[in-house]
Amino acid sequence: MPTEAVTTDQGWGVLHLFFHLRRDVLADPHFDREAAGRQLAARIQAFGARDGYQALVFSVLGQKADIGIMALGPDLTALDAFHVALVSDPLGAALAPAASYLSLTELSEYTSTETDETRRLVDEDGLAEGSAEHTEALNAFRERMSAYAEHRLHPQLPHKKVLSFYPMSKRRDGDDNWYALDFSARKRLMVGHARVGRTYRGRVLQLITGSTGLDDWEWGVTLLADDPGALRDIVYEMRFDEVSARYGEFGPFVTGLVMQPEDLLRHQGVLAP
Repeated sequence: MPTEAVTTDQGWGVLHLFFHLRRDVLADPHFDREAAGRQLAARIQAFGARDGYQALVFSVLGQKADIGIMALGPDLTALDAFHVALVSDPLGAALAPAASYLSLTELSEYTSTETDETRRLVDEDGLAEGSAEHTEALNAFRERMSAYAEHRLHPQLPHKKVLSFYPMSKRRDGDDNWYALDFSARKRLMVGHARVGRTYRGRVLQLITGSTGLDDWEWGVTLLADDPGALRDIVYEMRFDEVSARYGEFGPFVTGLVMQPEDLLRHQGVLAP
């Protein structure tokens, strides 16, 4: 196992972990579930208190798992050590793996460039290139894109009530082969796709992370919202967009109620009410 940091040149690692709770272990009179639960909660809180690291925990709705943990930070070794510690702690005896997913935060290759914006300001807004108005608008664009890049690469995720996660890939099937399209066609389609997503700003936070070569799908999508209906609405509406309707392949969805670690363990019956 590597002991030195394993980082990327751009972005952070993201590890989604899903567990079933072994109720037989929790029911064993010789198992101190109260102490084990508090130790696990303290470990999760300590991980999230580290600079650049976060851990969101949630109670999974349905029977795909009991609890989920989304951990992210700059060092894959630290993420791995966190996972190893979780299953090695006393409560680890009651954690049965349900699923996991590894990805990296990344910037989209289809993001508008400064050249794109320069052309748009001239063609659509009628601003003469080099004019004071054009320069001011271009500076504002640079600031927006800097904030966007920071959010995509180093996200600070808010504590929303509901989290939904699913993996996805682009289809490679006959005439519906995303990778057979040239870059300009793919970029045009993705600009329209992103436009739909922006209509949910303030209702749904979207974090799209890359997993090509790292896990079974090409991207992981994490959605955070206070209103679960907003999660349904954004996914439904986006599926009418050509990027999803023609070229999207989706894996299983897992949705959970986000809680503080001790609250989650009380909810699951590990800690006393």
